Amino acid sequence: MNPKLRSASSDHLFEAVLQLKTIEECYDFFEDLCTVSEFKAMSQRFEVAFLLARGESYQEIVEKTGASTATISRVKRSLNYGQDGFACVFSRMK
Repeated sequence: MNPKLRSASSDHLFEAVLQLKTIEECYDFFEDLCTVSEFKAMSQRFEVAFLLARGESYQEIVEKTGASTATISRVKRSLNYGQDGFACVFSRMK
């Protein structure tokens, strides 16, 4: 865990997210929390991570998501050197 991210307000946000039970509740919450651009950026990054984890090429990911190669590279760095948060979620989604 990056200590720069840790705060009482971050903990509070994560506690709130853990209360969501349906996809519809998630849409409602994130629509209230984020701008459309912020939400689209997060969902695009998540999809990029998912596709990278499946072994898809940069070109395939660009075609499927519209993400730039710079975004794909940043997400790949998170997959390779991050806290394994993506891996945790992906293993639970199977």
